[in-house]
Amino acid sequence: MSLAIHGASARQKSDEPLSSISQAANRHVVNEEALSRLLTLDIGELRQQWRGLYKTQAPRHFSRELLVRAVAYRMQEVALGGLRPEPQRQLRRIAQQFKKTGDATMPARAELKPGTRLMREWQGRTYDVLVLDGGFSWQGMRYRSLSAIARKITGTPWSGPLFFGLKPNRAATRRPSPVPDRADEPMAGSDAVG
Repeated sequence: MSLAIHGASARQKSDEPLSSISQAANRHVVNEEALSRLLTLDIGELRQQWRGLYKTQAPRHFSRELLVRAVAYRMQEVALGGLRPEPQRQLRRIAQQFKKTGDATMPARAELKPGTRLMREWQGRTYDVLVLDGGFSWQGMRYRSLSAIARKITGTPWSGPLFFGLKPNRAATRRPSPVPDRADEPMAGSDAVG
């Protein structure tokens, strides 16, 4: 859901008691109605919501629009859960880099160019995958993702980039993959080489 803030109509007072917004977040229920009610609150009421959700005073320099967005984000975070560990680590690294250097850049992800061959030895066998435009080829079949190929090879949920050595292993953040979807299936009409 996106929150659009437009003029005076968004600032009208709500008949709904202020506490119902906080109660919705605390009950782990956030719906579009609770979020849209935020648009009707004035800056003082938004600061009160901030205090209830963040357990601290809202920064004085925050605009009304920023408070609406921050409170809406926090309500959803409380109800649905926050960021996973890896994005949290990335954000901390970026913040630390910014503190040290005044510059915050993320290293670019390696782009795999069509024609690149990825090789992996696993359980005494060598596997060769060819990078194609919009997919990968292995054993004459075309796949949408490396993870689908890694699952076919190992018979278990694997991150394809991790399996083929394209990203470092972080065992602490590894989670089992959800039930395999259509990415496991070869694309129809495939005559790819690999």
